[in-house]
Amino acid sequence: MELDERKVKILKAIIRNYLETGEPVGSRTISKYTDLNLSSATIRNEMSDLEELGYIMQPHTSAGRIPSDKGYRFYVDTMLEEKEREVEELKDLLVEKDEKMDTLLKRVARVLANNTNYAAMVTAPHTHSNKLKFIQLSRVDAHQILAVIVVEGNVIKNTILPVEEALDDETMLKLNILLNTHLNGLCIEEINLGMIAALKSQAGIHSAIVSEVIDAVAEAIKSDEDLKIYTSGTNNIFRYPELTDNRQRASELISTFEEKQVLHELVQDTLTDENNTGIQVYIGEEAPVQSMRDCSIVTATYELGDGMKGTIGIIGPKRMDYDKVIGTLKTLMNEFDTRYKK
Repeated sequence: MELDERKVKILKAIIRNYLETGEPVGSRTISKYTDLNLSSATIRNEMSDLEELGYIMQPHTSAGRIPSDKGYRFYVDTMLEEKEREVEELKDLLVEKDEKMDTLLKRVARVLANNTNYAAMVTAPHTHSNKLKFIQLSRVDAHQILAVIVVEGNVIKNTILPVEEALDDETMLKLNILLNTHLNGLCIEEINLGMIAALKSQAGIHSAIVSEVIDAVAEAIKSDEDLKIYTSGTNNIFRYPELTDNRQRASELISTFEEKQVLHELVQDTLTDENNTGIQVYIGEEAPVQSMRDCSIVTATYELGDGMKGTIGIIGPKRMDYDKVIGTLKTLMNEFDTRYKK
């Protein structure tokens, strides 16, 4: 007989609780560990079925249940399958290396929240001296051109520039070659007035276009003080009564995710510590954000090479599954390292 979703959740809850306490597990305890909203009587009936099927057993009359060898085997096999699916899903996110970084990071945050059932946050890659990787100018219409500017970490900025008259293919090619030859690999401090004057001179009658492109490049590669933070899974907080039993504290915690600037306090340490590329765990009062003092927070720093760093964070209750969270973050860090870091 194949176990339905309800029985699987109850069996997992029994095993996890028994692993934590070493004590037989009763129906009332299980009602607190699942999100099925079932009565103790219904859970007792499901536990009786699981016992008949050989997944759990009762050590003595009137005691709770403990896992059997068959139950442990089901738990381990299921856990391994879930872990493999999570790893593959995270790997699949990073296969398309040319995907826009902001789109990728939003998806990473969503997958982390879904896989862990906690809240997740991911910051955009950040460095104090972004370097330009590539510029591509293309026509939109007779009076507009599109400047696509790619900086370190595959961060892409698009800017529409007005032109007085249509530019032919040869002119567009010359402008692309001119800009890329002189600007690729430079950070903002290296683009000086002398270089700008020389570029405008070589561009001739198109010097105004070059000037506007350089302004757009400067905007794209400047140090971004407003750090972009992508969040997902805020509603997962409501799964855990200890985080929502106090309305004021719960409201402050939700507001922290909505007003993302507050999260800067959480990521500041990992971004400023050049030697930190590992996992950090904050428990309760250790949290750098006041509204998260009832939570546990696990953060990891990912690198894209050339000083580009970002932070990934998982926020949940103090009883979070640390092993799963840390394992997931390590997998994600390894994938970033394999696919992006030079």
